[in-house]
Amino acid sequence: MMSQNASGTNPIPTVRLFEGEKQLALTGLFGFVLAVVCAVWVMLHGGTVPPNGDVSKAISFNAALGIFLLSTAAILPLSGLGVRGKTFFRWTYIILALYSYGAETVQNFRGVNPRFVEDGTSFDKAVGSIFAFVALMLVLVYLFLAVQYFRKKTSKLRPDLVLGIRYAMIAVILSFAAGIWISVNQGRFVGVSGNIIWLHGLGFHALQAMPIVAWLSERTSPVRRTLIHLTGAAYLLGILAIAWQTFLGQSIFEWSALPLAACGCFLTALAAGGFALRQSGLFSKSARRLYAASERSG
Repeated sequence: MMSQNASGTNPIPTVRLFEGEKQLALTGLFGFVLAVVCAVWVMLHGGTVPPNGDVSKAISFNAALGIFLLSTAAILPLSGLGVRGKTFFRWTYIILALYSYGAETVQNFRGVNPRFVEDGTSFDKAVGSIFAFVALMLVLVYLFLAVQYFRKKTSKLRPDLVLGIRYAMIAVILSFAAGIWISVNQGRFVGVSGNIIWLHGLGFHALQAMPIVAWLSERTSPVRRTLIHLTGAAYLLGILAIAWQTFLGQSIFEWSALPLAACGCFLTALAAGGFALRQSGLFSKSARRLYAASERSG
């Protein structure tokens, strides 16, 4: 079956976001539950747990992994994978994610840095070693998924949305590379004031930004693919500028060429996304509904 976009043309295939991915989505939501629990603990008792634990780090980790899983659950139906392929990815990622939640949360509560164990017990070192293996598997299994979106048959499902996902997958790969950099570097800081974590995080946020812009663009004028390309290219160029600034060991918040270029790129991507939102008509529809509701209540 096909549905029509806002202009009444360009039928949109009805492969739905999140379709059949309840378990993966619930695993993502579980990350937010853990983040809230950790946040309450930090408010009551503070984040630091001697000798090397920091519960506040578990807040950001669990929330970040949660939104990553939710975003992945949304786009997995568009991967073109068959039932077996999606089942393999889904349950492999659920198992890996649950271990990651547990290691990050429990170890920080125990006063242990789960990734870089210092003077820990044999148990702590085993958890850390397994965590490193799990992190590697998270990367490798996701690369398996990323490749699917660049196949010709996948682009036929929802061409505009898959195009946006392709840009997102390139950004995610750059984020994984930044994560490997953090591991090799034994920490997020590099050079005088560089911080790899910004590169690591911004790349993953493309997994929310690009599919949203592409989803809005499905409902716009014939320039929709231009909007997707503009948003994706600008976002990737911004990430590359941040990557180079970080590689130089400099802060991305200083007033220099690379951070300013990155800011310009992200603003361009934001403007393109805003244009797609305006063209989609969602704002005007919401405004009409609010107006109608106010008239009825009045």
